[in-house]
Amino acid sequence: MKKVFFKTFGCRTNIYDTNVMVANLKDFELVKDDVDADIVVVNSCTVTNGADTGVRSYINGITKQGKRVILAGCGAMSKGESLFEQHKVFGVMGHSEKEHINTLLHQEAPFFKIGDLTSLDKTIVQEYSGKTKAFIKIQEGCNFRCSYCIIPYVRGNARSQEEAKIVEEVTKLALNGYGEFVLTGTNIGSYGKDKGSSLGALVQQLGRIRGVRRIRLGSIEPVQIDERFREILDEPWLERHLHIALQHTSDQMLALMRRRNNVKRDLELFCELSEKGFALGTDFITGHPGESEAIWQEAYAMLEKFPLTHVHAFTYSKRDKTPSASMKPQIQGNIAKERLKCLEALVAEKNLAFRQKNASVPLDILVEEEHSGIFSGYDQFFNKIFIHSKRDLLKEWVRINAYDVQKEANVAYL
Repeated sequence: MKKVFFKTFGCRTNIYDTNVMVANLKDFELVKDDVDADIVVVNSCTVTNGADTGVRSYINGITKQGKRVILAGCGAMSKGESLFEQHKVFGVMGHSEKEHINTLLHQEAPFFKIGDLTSLDKTIVQEYSGKTKAFIKIQEGCNFRCSYCIIPYVRGNARSQEEAKIVEEVTKLALNGYGEFVLTGTNIGSYGKDKGSSLGALVQQLGRIRGVRRIRLGSIEPVQIDERFREILDEPWLERHLHIALQHTSDQMLALMRRRNNVKRDLELFCELSEKGFALGTDFITGHPGESEAIWQEAYAMLEKFPLTHVHAFTYSKRDKTPSASMKPQIQGNIAKERLKCLEALVAEKNLAFRQKNASVPLDILVEEEHSGIFSGYDQFFNKIFIHSKRDLLKEWVRINAYDVQKEANVAYL
């Protein structure tokens, strides 16, 4: 029986996709280290140049060890053909081929099975090896066409998973002991638009399932927070952290990026949610073509007004065949990096202020890791906490009433 290792790059959606492949692996032995593998399946990311570079570097290293490499994921759609033609990988499989992995890995001749961008997974994932929480992919693809983004071209248009399938998956995982669920997808706020439903309606149903203790949501667009979504904001099982993708805080840049949000409405929304006690994260790109110094200064001044606590920020990465790739003027990389540092430092200050303000609030934590007797996990505000304890807390839910608010993270002693 040949041994297979899965190397997963990128987002939570890729974590889910890897588990779909694992669930369909019947005739092979799954191993936890690529050193022990005969076949390495690389579930790749292509969202930035850095992501592509990381995947290629890993493939080169594994190939030198004599392993058979199969490329899956978003990088299979964007770079798979060239890597296959260069004999860098033995096989390439697109998103629609995940559930055929057992058959594909039996092939003794190199293969290129890119498939289509219209499929939805049928597999019910019931186990996440080594994970304390479960990831649930509720939809695939995106109908937005932001000027800088390659993802709709490698994931396809938005399509929602059947509600019954999602409910069955969450129910089975809850029975298997999972209490925290992370809803993921390419653009989860679009869930249900093609089925006469909505994200809010789905989450309300999931919250009623026995065993569900906390639901975390992936990134949502500001325009997708509608009245149905607002109905779930006070539910006890909803994480008190929302990640709402701004991408920028200058209307000029939002227009260049072909975004659907605007700064005035965004600020009003963030203030509304902050008043309800939510920690708020966002995505942000610095150095996009056209981001002059004046525009950046305007955007930074607006950022100071936003009640942000978390940020997932990037410097602009040129993606071939996207509209932004031909836009002028390009911004020098060192300038984009400096702006990124300023942005991250600002949000770090805001996060500390948020934790200090809420220092009397009890924290509910699912303990995920342990190193040298120090346990760690994330609270309901998606802030990391380190817990010193002589008890074995791993994979346990704990409530912390007293803790120290330190610069990098909260710290507790039990």
